[in-house]
Amino acid sequence: MSRNILSLSVISLGIGSAAFADAPKVAVDIAPVHALVARVMEGVGAPDLIIPAGASPHSYALRPSEAAAIEGSDLVFWVGEDLTPWLEDALETLAQNAAVISLGQSDGTTRLPFREGALFEAHDHDHEEHGHEDHGHEEHGHEDHGHEEHGHEDHGHEKHGHEDHGHEEHGHEDHGHEKHGHEDHGHEEHGHDDHDHADHDHGHEDHDDHAGHAHGDFDPHLWLSPYNAQNWLSVIAAQLSASDPDHAGIYAANARDAVAEMDQLISDIEQALAPVRGGRFVAFHDAYQYFETAFDMPASGAISLGDAADPSPARISEIQERVRREEITCVLSEPQFDPSLVATVMDGAAAKTAVIDPLGADLNIGPALYGQMMRNLTAALVACLS
Repeated sequence: MSRNILSLSVISLGIGSAAFADAPKVAVDIAPVHALVARVMEGVGAPDLIIPAGASPHSYALRPSEAAAIEGSDLVFWVGEDLTPWLEDALETLAQNAAVISLGQSDGTTRLPFREGALFEAHDHDHEEHGHEDHGHEEHGHEDHGHEEHGHEDHGHEKHGHEDHGHEEHGHEDHGHEKHGHEDHGHEEHGHDDHDHADHDHGHEDHDDHAGHAHGDFDPHLWLSPYNAQNWLSVIAAQLSASDPDHAGIYAANARDAVAEMDQLISDIEQALAPVRGGRFVAFHDAYQYFETAFDMPASGAISLGDAADPSPARISEIQERVRREEITCVLSEPQFDPSLVATVMDGAAAKTAVIDPLGADLNIGPALYGQMMRNLTAALVACLS
């Protein structure tokens, strides 16, 4: 009997190993997006992470193992060049035989323009690239998420010089393959050397702050909207199914389950935030407007506008004044930033501080990371505002 059990175990192990051996090789840029891809691939394989969770995605030097993961990939999922402009050249060079999917450019993704200035007023997203004003959460079916009309017909799939995969019918009829070598990647005009914004009256802010943006005209921290993440699950499943039709059923089922899990995550976060709604906070840098918009929790300002910019003295002064004048009760920092700047802003103010992590730097990578990261962020904000 024990021999039979052992034989069955060996057979099961062999089947599982074969499934992983046959899985497509997938590389993903940052840990939160890696978690989404890993969730959809559960039971088939596991993706490689390009940028370690503790590293800044805005400037990073690839290690040989990470370059090799890109070079050996069948698919690469990344947020896009707005977040990691340096990765564009690496993908051009290393991922020539891979399908490269810019999730930030996929249909149904909400894209918000960068905010200018140290102080934020009431949210005005007239210039959002999504056309989805209603974030109602009922009826989050896999094809129709209710809160936004996430049409999945065109997912802005970029290609690096290989053949067009025939797509099965997974509710995603056309994935809009593009050759990656095109001069125009379908992005907005990124030219920041001539600041068209100069015509506008931005009040007191330092116009040099604009140089702190990572790249492009849109805030690249798109994954901090769970609605974007939820939309991407379907994109990921469709692209994996196109590359690996033998496992299409598993990808589709995993994505459906993950969409339902995302619904629960959204509901849990809304419930957790309910007691502190109306609380006023500022962030170390302006990375959270997708979270703010998704849950109607607007920040009052940011100490540093972009990930690459140190705040000017004038900017710090503006934030200090608002913290004191409006009795802001919470200042959010991040592990990689200088705590002395937060202390400077806090000087003389009765506000709490909290350290939050938008990349899951201290979490184990894998399918659970995205939900854990979002819950941790929420818990830190609630504690800071309570």
